[in-house]
Amino acid sequence: MAILPKKNELGFFEIRLESIGGLGANLAGKMLAEAGVLGLGLNGSNFSSYGSEKKGSPVKSFIRFCDPAVEIRAHSPIEQPHVVGVFHEALYKTIDVVSGLAPDGILLVNSTRNFDEIKRDLKLEYGTLAIIDALQIAVEEKTKVNTAMLGALFRICEFLDPESMKNVIRKTFEKKYPHLVEPNIRTFERGYNEVQFKTYETPVDAQGKSFSRPMPILGYETQEIGGVITAQANSVLKDLSGSRQGFLPKFEIEQCINCAACDTVCPDLCFVWEEGEDKRGRKQMFLKGIDYQYCKGCLKCVEACPTTALSDLRETIGYAESHRVKHNFPYVAGGVS
Repeated sequence: MAILPKKNELGFFEIRLESIGGLGANLAGKMLAEAGVLGLGLNGSNFSSYGSEKKGSPVKSFIRFCDPAVEIRAHSPIEQPHVVGVFHEALYKTIDVVSGLAPDGILLVNSTRNFDEIKRDLKLEYGTLAIIDALQIAVEEKTKVNTAMLGALFRICEFLDPESMKNVIRKTFEKKYPHLVEPNIRTFERGYNEVQFKTYETPVDAQGKSFSRPMPILGYETQEIGGVITAQANSVLKDLSGSRQGFLPKFEIEQCINCAACDTVCPDLCFVWEEGEDKRGRKQMFLKGIDYQYCKGCLKCVEACPTTALSDLRETIGYAESHRVKHNFPYVAGGVS
């Protein structure tokens, strides 16, 4: 007897996870597939897609389930998922996370914002929106975002058995990290119980989100003759803010003693300085603020700061933009100011 709530034309129920490296989406996909296969006897497959395997880079994880009598012969990325799980809000800026989502699909987002704000930002017209504050749960339980997201996904996918997932958690952690078994089970249970839902009515003739595959700017048809790269080899124009995992440094200029300890440990030169004079008229460099475009939220500066000028802050939408102090790169922007 089939237990899958929906199937596509090939007989698959498909889930796509959108995340960044470091939040555990790859492991979450593996554990989710394992729980469905070993716990319920379904046929299932999982694989992930990413560029450079590093913290902060975009990651996609794909999970397919089908009835035991159906063989999985498709190994392509999932373009029309029934469920999408978004591990990191900042992905909205650079990736169309709802691309290809079915009209009656379910979107799960790790966020503290309300339903209507997320619906507006993602241009989601209908379907079911689920919200879970996975980061806060992970911080309180001293675990990772992925386990809380798994709990919410199991609430969404009612055909899956939560007890089988708990067994997978035990199997995954008990040998190398036995002290993490119980915290991860608590995190999973909290994700399962604390996720909230809101359904926007789907019209009868509703169409799903069209799938768009991002294409490179330069290819075999658009590359300069001889393969010349006309741009400078630097990352000045890149926005690295999407790699933050939920926290950023908060700067209080009144508490700063301009010791430059933060600048010494910062791997991305995020701190902006200006020349001035101290009370005795001697020239000195003064810290103006942080260029959050390049800040990846490692918080090494907070650890190094000898005062209370820098502290860690749970990131909210718009904070970095409103408090950003921009760097001046005259040779890139054109002209010397």
